Amino acid sequence: MAKYVIVGASAAGIGAIEAIRKIDPMGSISIITEEYCADYSRPMISDLVSGKADIQKMKCRADSFWTENKVDTRLSKKAVSIDLAEKTVALEDGEKISYEKLLLATGGKPFVPKIEGQEKDGVFTFTTMAEAQRLATKIDENQSKSAVVIGAGLIGISVTEALVKRGLKVTVVELKEKILSLLLDPKASEIVEAVIKKAGVNFATGQSVQKIVGKPDNENAVGGVVLTRGEYIPCDVVVVAVGVIPRTELVAGTSIKSNRGIIVDNFMQTNIPDVYASGDVAEAYDFILDQNRLLPLWPLAVLEGKVAGYNMAGKRTAYEGGTNMSSLKYFGIPIVSIGNANPKQDDTTLEKLVKLDAENNVYKKLVLKNNVIVGITLVNDIDRAGIFFNLMKKKVNVKRFKQELLSDDFSWAVLPVSLQRKMGVIQ
Repeated sequence: MAKYVIVGASAAGIGAIEAIRKIDPMGSISIITEEYCADYSRPMISDLVSGKADIQKMKCRADSFWTENKVDTRLSKKAVSIDLAEKTVALEDGEKISYEKLLLATGGKPFVPKIEGQEKDGVFTFTTMAEAQRLATKIDENQSKSAVVIGAGLIGISVTEALVKRGLKVTVVELKEKILSLLLDPKASEIVEAVIKKAGVNFATGQSVQKIVGKPDNENAVGGVVLTRGEYIPCDVVVVAVGVIPRTELVAGTSIKSNRGIIVDNFMQTNIPDVYASGDVAEAYDFILDQNRLLPLWPLAVLEGKVAGYNMAGKRTAYEGGTNMSSLKYFGIPIVSIGNANPKQDDTTLEKLVKLDAENNVYKKLVLKNNVIVGITLVNDIDRAGIFFNLMKKKVNVKRFKQELLSDDFSWAVLPVSLQRKMGVIQ
């Protein structure tokens, strides 16, 4: 029997291993992953496609990580079921692995809407190294010239930049009227879209792909797409980047409680003793919204994995919570979006502070509730993101210096001395 079994070898799984080994140097650890290469940075797969990084550069731990931490790695193995009574995990090949403590760090999988013609050669998703490699190979071997990306969220814009760097002409199709709509309000979205358009990218917003059609000489290969309004866009490649859904299939039919994701407490434990969940599959605490929800973010997955690992190894450790935190730089424009950055327009409990410098494509917005920052949007000027986030995290009442927050010279020095001491800025 393995003392610790972890299903999933990405951010949360790695975080858990490191935490377990700090408390328990000798307990046996087995990790199960469907992927042939475990410890790579998923946020970097666009760099693999663009040619900026190879597999070695994408690895977030040294190759010796697994042996140094005495981990039994089961690569290219799929876990198919859990027996909570027997405390075993069954693999697709029939093997059963017993556990004392189990962590489900299964992550997410691409959401792929049903589209006529999606089985054609040249249709890809964009969330794993294997799929990114397949896309890069397709571009190399077939000398692809144009692509349609379905979805203008984080994944969609990421793959778009990678394809542009490879010299492809890209059209992005987005069902919403604005790009990056989960992160940015309409004005911020408009600024970012204008920058990306200057790089030669076309956008078709407010509609979707109805059909993927074949080439005139090869019906089985992608030749173009037909949009909702009937427009035909020729292309060699289609990338579906609509979003990611948590991989909860392992808990289906068990007594482990799940909603959209697996429900956990502040110690990353499920409703079943000795069974934990972390990362993109877990509904963990959001300190801004004061509720548990899915937050599929790499840094939070690492942190949740560490909390789970400590608790599995016997060191009771509470998760303080995270929130939506996106820091990106695509097409040369840095963006930070944190917390409730794009709230519903009809929420009268919130106050918005906004500063726009259209000439320099700079946009800054803070969302306040009862004079406490609950949302941050920074476009093309992100220098004060750290200060704003610390004020948000510590729930500081900013009423006394609210009008200074978005000024160009705002800094820690603007804060009252008593608050600087409280925040640890000065002794």
